[in-house]
Amino acid sequence: MIPLLLSLALGLALFFLLYRLARRSRVPAEGSAYQFVEARGSLHALQRELLPRDFIDRLFDRRDLEFVSAQAPADVRQLFLTERKRISILWVQRVRSEILKLMQFHRGHSRFHSKISVLTEIRLAADFAALLIICRMLEAIFYFRGPYAAPHLVDSAAATAARLCTVSEKSLAFLNAPALRAVAGESPRGSATI
Repeated sequence: MIPLLLSLALGLALFFLLYRLARRSRVPAEGSAYQFVEARGSLHALQRELLPRDFIDRLFDRRDLEFVSAQAPADVRQLFLTERKRISILWVQRVRSEILKLMQFHRGHSRFHSKISVLTEIRLAADFAALLIICRMLEAIFYFRGPYAAPHLVDSAAATAARLCTVSEKSLAFLNAPALRAVAGESPRGSATI
């Protein structure tokens, strides 16, 4: 009886998720530009600041801990671990925050400006959900066990976020400056330009 109830609950949750994804509501025009700018900023922050492989490798490099442990007194080692823990938690919170902004963009605006299939939207929803869960898990792990406790989970979060960035970049491609310059160049002389 319990497996049947669990299956029904899971089926109901999937149905609700698909219903929310398939529902095509009209997006109000006001605020739309802000959503595009915010999504573009989040994408930029993720790609250039938070997810570069060398940055992640450096942030979670155990060689720093080994060096401090070998060269410094115990109180310096403790201070190092405390600060690295704080920085790691801030990193994962910032990744989560930027991903939430991209998710909001995809939920409200992306489907109106790029051709995304229902299957792609379902994959996106699954990736967003998985990444948000991973971020919460990482926050808890960093808080209780320190920044070096889950290197594979950090890699998984970075890989999932990179996939989401790739899809988001395609959805925001129409905002690229070269495309806008091409449109502006096509305007007839004496008329309004972009």
